[in-house]
Amino acid sequence: MSQQSQQEDLTATVRGDAATTAQPAAGIEPVVEAKGLSLGQIVRKRFFGHTGALAGLVVFAAIFILAFSAEGWGPFPGWWKYKFDQVTPLVNFGQPTWTFVPFSFGDHPFGQDRIGRDLFAMTMRGAQQSITIMIIIGLVAGIIGVVVGALSGYFRGWVETVLMRITDVIIIIPVLLLAAVMSQTAGRRDSGSWFAQFAASNGVVVLGIFLGFVAWVSLARLVRGEFLSLREREFVDAARISGASNMRIIFKHILPNAVGVVIVNGTLLMSSAILLETALSYLGVGVKAPDTSLGLLISQNEEAFSTRPWLFWWPGLFIVLICLSINFIGDGMRDAFDPRQKKFNPKRARSRQVQGAAKGSVPAAAGVSVPLPEVEGTLNAEQGVVPDEETHGGAPDATRDRNP
Repeated sequence: MSQQSQQEDLTATVRGDAATTAQPAAGIEPVVEAKGLSLGQIVRKRFFGHTGALAGLVVFAAIFILAFSAEGWGPFPGWWKYKFDQVTPLVNFGQPTWTFVPFSFGDHPFGQDRIGRDLFAMTMRGAQQSITIMIIIGLVAGIIGVVVGALSGYFRGWVETVLMRITDVIIIIPVLLLAAVMSQTAGRRDSGSWFAQFAASNGVVVLGIFLGFVAWVSLARLVRGEFLSLREREFVDAARISGASNMRIIFKHILPNAVGVVIVNGTLLMSSAILLETALSYLGVGVKAPDTSLGLLISQNEEAFSTRPWLFWWPGLFIVLICLSINFIGDGMRDAFDPRQKKFNPKRARSRQVQGAAKGSVPAAAGVSVPLPEVEGTLNAEQGVVPDEETHGGAPDATRDRNP
């Protein structure tokens, strides 16, 4: 073998060693945070490192505390001096009393409607009812979707066929039609209807449970797909061989490995539940007077948009804030539970490129700068070989062997 061939082999070896010890690409931080941490600690660290998710969590927590503390909830009284159904004399023709110079909230910071009810109190009550419905829908739809998806994905066969056909039937039924039928049934005041009697005093709970029974289909399909892949893993075979029952394998072994899909899609489902409740209340088949919700407030005040726009702005603003905050939280949960996510830092990528250009090095594909001229020079010095002048602009016959 010639010395030039040996030089090429050694160069390739050095390059291979550098590639095997390569770091992630420029700008992508390596995932070293997983060392010595449990899954919960890793998820929590990634979630709180997500700026959008953290901002959404703060906004939603502020709205939740404000809505439930201002109007009170159940036996706990609120700190706001007006109730959502209390009629008071109009102040400044119902315009908002919130001023910035000098800063003052006044008696009615969000204004009043045409009969004198405080809009701040009604907005807080509407946000409270909408959040309550959202939580009920998330719990009911989450439980049903997880159970149906887990059973159909694990058992397969006739169990999967029956459950998936039921899912297909529920998907094609219009939710608005079912909501209208439920609303009419609940609106009957005859003493023989136990559903009407229960719905008269628990309308929000009934609406949330009903919508939860029709909103679980998408989550069930996702959980089924996750179970179809996890049921073939080695730890499931080991649990089955050790004598574990099917229910234990489903809820103790497979479900914890699919919890990321459940939490992420459950969070996004709650965001869509807010819009669904708003649409139903706007159409008059959701929350009804004398109670109120954000969608009902928009429906009642849509005619005053051009003359008294503040009656429309505040409920709409709270709907947008709640939906955006829940969506940001869902995005943060998705990134936290996805092990394939890597944090890309564009500033660090640019700085590494500038440093590599300044040193005259060639960045490798894996993100490691390997100074090729220095490597080849070191090999030539060890072997005593003069580089080929043809590759450096010289004559081809200038290559000589300095070995004695």
